[in-house]
Amino acid sequence: MSIPRIYQTSTLKSYTTIRLDEKASHHVAYVLRAKPGDSLVLFNGKGGEYTGVINRIDKKYVEVEIKQFIAHEVESEVAISLAQGIARGDKMDVIVQKSVELGVQTIMPLITERCHFSKSSAQQKRLAHWQAVAISACEQCGRNRLPSITAPIMFNEWIELAKADHCFVLSPYHAADMNFKNLPEIKSIILLVGSEGGLTDDEVHLAIHHQFSPLYLGPRILRTETASLAAISIIQAYLGDMKIFL
Repeated sequence: MSIPRIYQTSTLKSYTTIRLDEKASHHVAYVLRAKPGDSLVLFNGKGGEYTGVINRIDKKYVEVEIKQFIAHEVESEVAISLAQGIARGDKMDVIVQKSVELGVQTIMPLITERCHFSKSSAQQKRLAHWQAVAISACEQCGRNRLPSITAPIMFNEWIELAKADHCFVLSPYHAADMNFKNLPEIKSIILLVGSEGGLTDDEVHLAIHHQFSPLYLGPRILRTETASLAAISIIQAYLGDMKIFL
């Protein structure tokens, strides 16, 4: 059985004792049904992880004795930023969760012409929710560094600021002869994906004008959540840390 991994924002130090925050304490005590003496792994997003043992469980808090620091990292060789047109409902949660599992370092939610999202007081709530989804994904997949999720931004504002060693825009109607093996060494990538209905022609053309290369995933039209994850997997396979599967 795998040892549960728990994210904490507090400073972690070997051979000290801490109380988990209320949310983590509830998860450990009432969801995982852990007991004193059970092992945990703690991380705070700043790199590495700590082994720990539960000392005490009460009604509100779980007390953990922190043991050894382990300098363990599973970050990708290439820094992938996903610029995602905001998808509706649970689809965006799936995109955030799975892209974190696949090693994306930055997620940039975009307000494109076809997405149903407007800047409002609910924006901060949505952003906090996505960040919580990302934390949960890190706990599950073994990442010790949290990916960054930026505040939603209008596409036309964002495209003027987008910079990386190489930028790709997904479009099923703008096929291009892309050979990843012929690309020079790349350390950073931006992958631009539209929401439901995709990017408009104007948005794709504007991206190409800003030196984005069209990326074609084949003859079938993919849903936005499928397209994002398929493209990330392909990029990781050719340029990142999934080369073993080629």
